[in-house]
Amino acid sequence: MKKTWRLNQTTQCATCPWIVGVNPREIPNGYDEDKHRALISTIADPGTICFLDSESRVMACHKTASSHCIGWLNNQLGPGNSIALRLHMLSCENTSAIKLRGEQHERFEDTLPLPLPAETP
Repeated sequence: MKKTWRLNQTTQCATCPWIVGVNPREIPNGYDEDKHRALISTIADPGTICFLDSESRVMACHKTASSHCIGWLNNQLGPGNSIALRLHMLSCENTSAIKLRGEQHERFEDTLPLPLPAETP
């Protein structure tokens, strides 16, 4: 019998950078663009199985580090096509409870903030 597990959180945060129109610089409790950019390591190459024989990397929620980022989860199960994550989620008991908030970005790069406007002298 395969061991099952549950997501700690199933509803996407209102300030999730995967939501189109959210400015990540407005994430509560501080924002670090370098840490955000480093999360590219959690993005699978679409359709590859390279993560199956290595330790999978998960993007945590910016509010609760013990929870998966729901926007990331949706992306990697959908347009990101992470086969390793899809296989892992087969044993998750509450995937049907996942709730998104609005239109989602299709690429990780689109979750990054727009450049700050140049200061005028």
